[in-house]
Amino acid sequence: MKFNNHRRRSGRAMWARRWIYTAIFAVMGFTGFGQLPIFNRYYISDIPGMAWAADFYVTHTIHYLGAIFLIGFVTYISLDYLLAGTGRLKLTASAYLRIAFLGGIIITGVFRVLKNLPNVTFSPNFTLFIDLSHLGFMMAYLLTALLFLIIRSGWIAEEPI
Repeated sequence: MKFNNHRRRSGRAMWARRWIYTAIFAVMGFTGFGQLPIFNRYYISDIPGMAWAADFYVTHTIHYLGAIFLIGFVTYISLDYLLAGTGRLKLTASAYLRIAFLGGIIITGVFRVLKNLPNVTFSPNFTLFIDLSHLGFMMAYLLTALLFLIIRSGWIAEEPI
C-alpha cells in the first residue's frame, strides 16, 4: 500500500518534474551555446526579442543561474529517490549512464566556474581540456537522452514482487 501511495503521488508530480527538467536543460543548452559567438554570427540575435542572446554577460549570468537550478533540482530528485524508502524502485542501466554524463557536466561546469574566478589560474591545456570535456559531456548526454526517449527507457523501474 505504501508503494501505491508513493506511485500515485509521483505520478501526479511527474509531469511537473519532467517540465522543470526539460526547461532547465533547454535554458542551459541555449545559453551554453550563447557562450560561443554563434548567435550574432548566424543572425539569431537579429530575431525580434532575441538581441539579448548576443550579449555574452547576459547569457553567462543566465547560464550560471540555470546551473544553480540544475544542481538544486538534481539534489532534490536524488534525495527524493533515496528517502522514498520503498525499496521496489530501482535505477535502470540507462539511468546510470545518464547520471554519469550529468555528473561529468556538473564537475566540468564547476571547474569552468573556478576558471573564471580572478585568483584562479589553470594551464591553457587544462582549460582546453575542461572546456572540451564540458561540451563533450553535454553532447553525449543529449544524444543518449534522445536515444532513451526514442526507445522509451526510463530512469527507474519497478521490481517485481
